[in-house]
Amino acid sequence: MKTRQEIKALAKQSFSENYWVCVGATVLAFVVIGAASGVTSFVGGLGGLIVWAPMMVGLQFFSLWIYRGELPAPTIEDMFKTGFSDFGRKLGGMLWMELFIFLWSLLFVVPGIIKAIAYSFTPYILAEYPNVPATEAVKISMRITQGHKGEIFMMSLSFLGWFLLNGLTFGILGIFYVNPYFYVAIAGQYQDLKELALQNGVVTLDELA
Repeated sequence: MKTRQEIKALAKQSFSENYWVCVGATVLAFVVIGAASGVTSFVGGLGGLIVWAPMMVGLQFFSLWIYRGELPAPTIEDMFKTGFSDFGRKLGGMLWMELFIFLWSLLFVVPGIIKAIAYSFTPYILAEYPNVPATEAVKISMRITQGHKGEIFMMSLSFLGWFLLNGLTFGILGIFYVNPYFYVAIAGQYQDLKELALQNGVVTLDELA
């Protein structure tokens, strides 16, 4: 199992080697989500939700692809294909994830944060394993993250300084560095913890396949 520092070092290297496509993919994903969410009508609001789910699946799997260094290197088109193919299952999985997080958040902030971490690998599972049903993706994410929520939280917390600097630059640093680097690092942590879960029998290849 890699340390947080090792994962971030690999993420930074992979991100640097694919700098402009990573920046372009992250920016485009949030532009599309923002445009869909910015419509003020009810239909527009619903449209924003429907677009957000597959775009986040596509972006996070794109980031995983970058972290792995697989060839051929992913393109922005791959991000859209991954997100919007098998649309209903991916939308359903993401909506279940958000619903569960919302319900746990009603019990105060801390339970909501804990469950958000537990469910955070759902998008990767939805994208990587097309035969896993929507609700099962949420459950498998819970099993992979069991006992590792502190590590996942610390990974996000380790970017706090970068996020503060991003605020000082009015988001410019986030566009050109922080956001794509962060997504690749989180994808790397998913990859590492998934491999550990497979080694320990927490999940099996049969249930993923």
